[in-house]
Amino acid sequence: MPVFGEKSRTNLVTCNGYLIKIATIAIQKFDFCVVCGYRDQDAQDTAFRMGYSTVEWPNSKHNVSPSRAIDLAPWPIDWDDRDRFIYLAGHVMEIAYIEGIPLTWGGDWNHNNIVKDERFQDLGHFELMGSAHD
Repeated sequence: MPVFGEKSRTNLVTCNGYLIKIATIAIQKFDFCVVCGYRDQDAQDTAFRMGYSTVEWPNSKHNVSPSRAIDLAPWPIDWDDRDRFIYLAGHVMEIAYIEGIPLTWGGDWNHNNIVKDERFQDLGHFELMGSAHD
């Protein structure tokens, strides 16, 4: 069974408990790493400047503590393997659904179950919806 590495564990503990719960269940069946949880201002400014985020500090759900957003990547990481990111997203979104945790995936911002219609795709990004799960 896959387990989180040290860096993933360090990033995971910066996240909201509901994201921790989803990730902890997901790692049991699919190997992935936690790339990012909380982002400070420097990290958010860099993510925005590099085009990895569409919002500036403090407007990302990564910018609150605990973080209401988490970035995951299938392990081993191949940033060009869209299929593995999409497969991981299906696994994560199913767990969120079963657990009753409203989650948005960065590959389907409008929640229509179509990946190809999104202008900005962030396939490793997941965020809690609304304020019901603070």
